[in-house]
Amino acid sequence: MISTALNPTRPTAGWLMSVAAASELIKNRNFLSVAGDEAALRQLPAGNWIGGTIPYFMGAKGGETTRDKLFVTPINIRAGDPRIRFYDLTDLHRVCADGPANGYSLIIIPAFSAVHSLFASDAPGYEDMFVKPLVGWIAGIHLDDMGKGAPAVVNGQTLEFDHDRAVVMHVELPPDRYAHIDIVNLFRQGDGDSIRFPEKGFSADQCTINGQPANFTDYLLARQVDTRLPLVADYSGAMVNVSIKAVDAERHAVDFYAPVFPGIEYRIAASTPDYVDAFRKAMPDSDRPVVFSCNCILNYLYSELEGKQTGTMVGPMTFGEIAYQLVNQTMVYMTIES
Repeated sequence: MISTALNPTRPTAGWLMSVAAASELIKNRNFLSVAGDEAALRQLPAGNWIGGTIPYFMGAKGGETTRDKLFVTPINIRAGDPRIRFYDLTDLHRVCADGPANGYSLIIIPAFSAVHSLFASDAPGYEDMFVKPLVGWIAGIHLDDMGKGAPAVVNGQTLEFDHDRAVVMHVELPPDRYAHIDIVNLFRQGDGDSIRFPEKGFSADQCTINGQPANFTDYLLARQVDTRLPLVADYSGAMVNVSIKAVDAERHAVDFYAPVFPGIEYRIAASTPDYVDAFRKAMPDSDRPVVFSCNCILNYLYSELEGKQTGTMVGPMTFGEIAYQLVNQTMVYMTIES
């Protein structure tokens, strides 16, 4: 029996649970989103679920790294059965156009794949983007496995694991409900230099600093910039982060977890002294039940969240968050409103 705490009909962002408990929910024909280590995901039966690989979570008792448990999010507010399918490089641009007229689409993309790069750079221009809600995350792997394994996503109906395609669940909502996606970004632009890049990409060498040509690697190294802080762009009041992946002094290039864009002013983020307290203060009202949430692995690592709670928000700690487009070092959550 599933306990009342694991009642799949209650609005909730989900629970961290055993493979056996997740399997029972699947066998009971629930529609689910599942996050976990690949070995754990491969123990699940076929059913109405999609999944992605990650071993880092924010559970009810705090941050936890585990290869044995799964984080399960029920898809319990819906009109009819959701549709599940893969998207590749040829049809990813249709992910929002294919979504329901009233509802949302939940997407999981494997990190470091070609579809990850394509989505990151082109998603803002997709048909019906920002018109139909799109939420999700980037699947990853344990950091100890970097270079030895690859992130994967799963179509639970067929038990197909894939490293090169995105998996999507299109969820139609009742006519009196709608999906609302929010971003909690604790970072704001610092008061430092204005940084601009001449080209779009996940890597940059040349830039302008306060209007003057410069090499971005040389700039970061000369000023001993804390690269745990992201670049932040101000999109008409909405702060969007671009996290720094690596500074390669040999190549004189900087790699990012999301692309930078030309014509956008970036600044190094101001530091956030108490991350956990800041997250607690940013939580939504309790009368708005959260039905999906994810947070960034960089927040988990840099703020040492293992064993700590970020308010009442739970979910996978991911290699990227999707709130319509790809974002970094943020928490993304969705509520279903009346």
